[in-house]
This record gives sequence, structure tokens and C-alpha cells, in this order.
Amino acid sequence: MNHDLEVYPGVAVVVFDKSQRVLLQKRADVGLWGLPSGHVEPGETVAEAAVREIQEETNLHIRIKKLIGVYSEPASQIFHYPNGRKVHFITTCFLAEVIGGELCCHSDESLDVQFVHIDQLPADLLPMHPRWLEDALSRKAEAFIR
Repeated sequence: MNHDLEVYPGVAVVVFDKSQRVLLQKRADVGLWGLPSGHVEPGETVAEAAVREIQEETNLHIRIKKLIGVYSEPASQIFHYPNGRKVHFITTCFLAEVIGGELCCHSDESLDVQFVHIDQLPADLLPMHPRWLEDALSRKAEAFIR
């Protein structure tokens, strides 16, 4: 058992615009691009956390459309931060649609936020996020458990 490894409930959200571009965030903590994501705070549901994270990081208001999957596989869900902290995330990933707000970099957790064409994803994308995006694009009715 690894006692210096923290376990956190996380959320991630896949949001497409009307041009089928996906919303990405350049994270301030690691300097990499990824789907907007974050932690569940005490007293909130995973859906509430997803809505809050998007609003905090992008200034957009969303509606959850469906559950894409729950991801806990250690090979992809253990994250090593530059400061030495190690976290095993149990991430609930949702598909959502924008219902309001105006996109802007709205948080000190983000260096940039923008919609990107699927065939033009940045090379410096967080390693687990392509799998989540692939699952979102699969159009499978059932949620993935990985």
C-alpha cells in the first residue's frame, strides 16, 4: 500500500460547441492542455462539481447531458504533480452542453481556455484525456468503467 498517495474524487467535462470543437483548458498547475476538470468539494455531488468547475474555469454555464464514464485505473489515474504530490483520481466524466455565459479564462487555475477542432488537438495534452474524449465521441449509450 502506498501511504504517500492521496485519493481524490475528480470530475471532467467534455463540451462541444456548435462547430463540434471541444473545450480545452491549459492548466496552470502543470502547464498542459486538457478537458476542464477538477475536484469534488465536500457536500456536493459529482454533477454539481462538474457544473461548478466549468463555471469557475471558463465562465460558461452548462447542462449535463450524460455520463461518459468513471475512470479509476491506476495506470492512467495516478497523477504526479511537479511539487512531488501524488494523487490517485477517481474521475467521473460527463458530456455537457453550454446553456449560457461567455467563454473567458476565469480562474487562476487556467492559463487559457478555448474550443479546439478534434483534428487539431495540442501535442501537450494530459495523457488520460484523449481516452475520455474518445469515449465521448463513441456515442455508446452505456457509460464506460475503466
